[in-house]
This record gives sequence, structure tokens and C-alpha cells, in this order.
Amino acid sequence: MSLVRAARAASDVVAASIFVNPTQFGLNEDLAKYPRSFDRDCEMLERDGVEFVFAPSVEEMYPVGAVTWVTVDELSSKLDGRSRPGHFRGVTTVVSKLFHIVEPDQAFFGQKDAAQVAIIRRMVRDLNLAVEIVVCPIVREADGLAMSSRNAYLSPEERKRAPVLNRSLVQVQQLVDAGERDAAKIAAAGHEVFAREGSVRLDYFEIVDPATLDAVRDLSGGALVAVAAYVGATRLIDNLVIAKQQK
Repeated sequence: MSLVRAARAASDVVAASIFVNPTQFGLNEDLAKYPRSFDRDCEMLERDGVEFVFAPSVEEMYPVGAVTWVTVDELSSKLDGRSRPGHFRGVTTVVSKLFHIVEPDQAFFGQKDAAQVAIIRRMVRDLNLAVEIVVCPIVREADGLAMSSRNAYLSPEERKRAPVLNRSLVQVQQLVDAGERDAAKIAAAGHEVFAREGSVRLDYFEIVDPATLDAVRDLSGGALVAVAAYVGATRLIDNLVIAKQQK
């Protein structure tokens, strides 16, 4: 809804898409149980003045015999793409379809999915799509946990442990504020936060260029600090954007 409100503030007409996209889920992932609340979603969208809701069926988005994919090479195998092969091919294919069908002037995405943002921006640039990508800040719970549909999977005990992702990023921000720019030292500090929370399994903790997702050694030119971890069986992600150091 924060994306909807940002779109409403910047636009004359707002359209929202509701589509759980099967092609971005891998084998043994949570497609079948992924949270779906269509009626509630529509009520909230109507309450905030959204003019159009596009809620296609899988058959509409992927006609029988469809064999065409949109792939952003190289970027799609980094961060979440490394852990979830084929995930970003599904994302870019469905987003390109949505852009083609709706033809928006602007499209609003959340910063929480930082790799997705980088990949969609590259797709838009490479395919000369006439849409502006607007990235909105991460929305957090009171204890710092980034809001996510998958938070609903967490048991009460797991929910208590989940804010470790944000705590690792808070530690990074404190080091950066103190003048540290060495990526290896900052990453080590982030890993240490997870080491103290042994029941959470770290997937990755990486410091990369926000546009290319390539690893960086020094944060002076700006960086994306991205983290993914399993809290129980639930995989969560979070990130922090470090601004370029002003001379």
C-alpha cells in the first residue's frame, strides 16, 4: 500500500496488478501456499482510490505453448538469482508483459527487492521501454523487520529472531557513519551479528554495486549491502543503500 500511495501522489490514474507469478517460483518453493488475499487487497486498493486492478489468470499471462522469455543476462544469476535459479527470468518476463499490457508512464517498486530493482531497470534500459522505474523505501515493522508477505510464515519464536537481518544492517550503518569504507571489514561485522544468532541460517551477505550487482571492495563510491537468510524454513531478504561519499 505504500507503493500505491506513492503512485497516487505522483499520478493522475493508478493501476495495480495482482498476480502470483508461477514462473518465478522454483521447484520445492512456496507457490502453492504463497499468501493470497484477493478480496482484502481489492478493498484496500479501492479505499486508496486505485482506478484499475489488473488480476489476470495464469492462462491469460502464459498461453498454452508459450516459449518466449525475457532474460537479463549476468545480473539474473547474482544475489537472489544465485540462490533461486530461474527466478529472475520469471520476474522479467512477467514484468515486461505487464508493462506491455498496461503501458504505464511510471512503475513503482519497493527497495526491499534490490536485485529485482536493478534487473528491471536494466531491462527497461536495454529494451528502450517507455516507463520510469520509481523505487520506494523499505517499510519496516516497529522492531526493524522489513515487511514481507512471507513474514506470515514465521512462528512466534521465529518472529523474535527475524529482526537479525535488520540488526546486521544497522551494524553496517554504524560502521559507515564512523568512517569505515572497507567492504571486507564491514561484511565481517555483518556476519558476526548472524553468528550471535545461531538459529538463523545466512544465505548471503554481500556488498555490491547497486546497478551491476558486482562485488565492491570499497564503499566510498556508494554500495548496496544485501542480505538473505533462512529463519526456520522461511527465506527473508533485506538491504541497505550506502550513499556515495561526498568529497
